[in-house]
Amino acid sequence: MAARRRVTPAVASAEEQRAWLEALSNAEPIAGVPGPGQWLVLQYQPTTLFSLKISLATSSVGKTLVVPTPYSIKMAFVDAAFRADLTDNEVSDFFQSLVGIDVRIAPPPDSVVTHTFVKIRQESRGGNILRPYISSIAYREVVHQRGRYLWAFDLSKGDTTLAERLVRIGPHVSYIGKRGSFIQFSNLERRAALGPDFTQPIRTKESWTVAERAHVVPLDDFGPEADLEILSSFSKKGAVRDKHRCFIETVVPVGVINTGPGFTQYGS
Repeated sequence: MAARRRVTPAVASAEEQRAWLEALSNAEPIAGVPGPGQWLVLQYQPTTLFSLKISLATSSVGKTLVVPTPYSIKMAFVDAAFRADLTDNEVSDFFQSLVGIDVRIAPPPDSVVTHTFVKIRQESRGGNILRPYISSIAYREVVHQRGRYLWAFDLSKGDTTLAERLVRIGPHVSYIGKRGSFIQFSNLERRAALGPDFTQPIRTKESWTVAERAHVVPLDDFGPEADLEILSSFSKKGAVRDKHRCFIETVVPVGVINTGPGFTQYGS
């Protein structure tokens, strides 16, 4: 059997792109998932507390988001790709295929953020070699979420190889955000359109609507020149904003419904 040639948007002809969009618009399965729909939606159940500091947070004041970011979701899939037995070259190729893909998140309908101060050990600024670490306190937030996550990948800018890898890798994703924020894969489907229960990036050339309860926060994503070697946690190279990593003001469809001295509750 002849090897199947991969067609990516960067090299695909207009006819091939039309054929791919047509395939997404009908009921025939893509990577085993029946349609129609360009959105591949994966469902996850939170099983532990969630935490993911906003990018402007300091090490001492760890204010958290209530949803994972497109960047963290893509990196979670790249991390899981190694456990799904993809080769290094395949993982690198998978990473590049995610760069231009839009990811939307539907958060659980009910989230409670716990505000806590914890005792920590941090490096001493005095340079005392006998006491390299000193006792201090830090502000931390964790989120208890009731319900499910829905993560939607826009396949219209991808191809069959990307779809197959997302379906294959999805069940291997076991945590998102800070280590210990465990989740469990439960289902996947395709949708033709997404409702207001999904996040919406605020872009000048696109329309967006605000849900009944919502808040706006910058969420990070891969930049146009994102590179696995640069964005790796073990890399000594620095990522450049708007080049390797970008931040997009995003409507998150949950808003504050209750607050107190030690908590904030978000609901849809």
